Amino acid sequence: MNAMPHALVTGASSGIGAAIVERLLRDGWRVTGVSRRPPTFDSPAFRHLALDLNDVDTIDGAVADIAPTALVHAAGFLKVGRLGELGHDDGAAMWRLHVDAAERLANALVPRLPPGGRIVFIGSRTASGAAGRGQYAASKAALVAMARSWAAELAPRGITVNVVAPAATETPMLNDPARGDVAPKLPPIGRFIRPEEVAAAVTFLLSSEAGAITGQQLVICGGSSL
Repeated sequence: MNAMPHALVTGASSGIGAAIVERLLRDGWRVTGVSRRPPTFDSPAFRHLALDLNDVDTIDGAVADIAPTALVHAAGFLKVGRLGELGHDDGAAMWRLHVDAAERLANALVPRLPPGGRIVFIGSRTASGAAGRGQYAASKAALVAMARSWAAELAPRGITVNVVAPAATETPMLNDPARGDVAPKLPPIGRFIRPEEVAAAVTFLLSSEAGAITGQQLVICGGSSL
């Protein structure tokens, strides 16, 4: 890694993405934060890239001059729906943001990643399946398949690719009215996951100490998987 490593982090304006940016800045990283709304980080090491990742055809051009040492794709949203009531547009939008945007970012940036580079996707514990969240779960499961495939491709370059998959986390998504009657489940530890706990796991996977961890999904579930 360089003396001052550089991470491109999506979803930087709120929730898990913002927590990751804050942690990386504190740890001495330079960060390019991608979001539609401007974040409020007051640091000379932070640059905001205004970009709507749903407009996937603009991604290549937007990152053409960026050569980071790490990519963290944290942007995401949740639309719920049970069979018989599924909204195709909702499913397509989640796939576009969670999977298509991740694919396009990685495809554009990986040729410029240095040896020892890092890719981390923010997945979800629901990737293994959850009632009422089938479309969302499918998009998050696809991240695991991509991470494992790309980890195999990139291992000879010393580049790792992993997924951090939290259970219900204290973010604006947790209380989104769009959840309808599909309420978040409280983990056995008696509280929801905190964004800073997810950020700490991401930071470790970006570190040199995690150089032997690749193609893995780290589930942060507070005991929900037990």
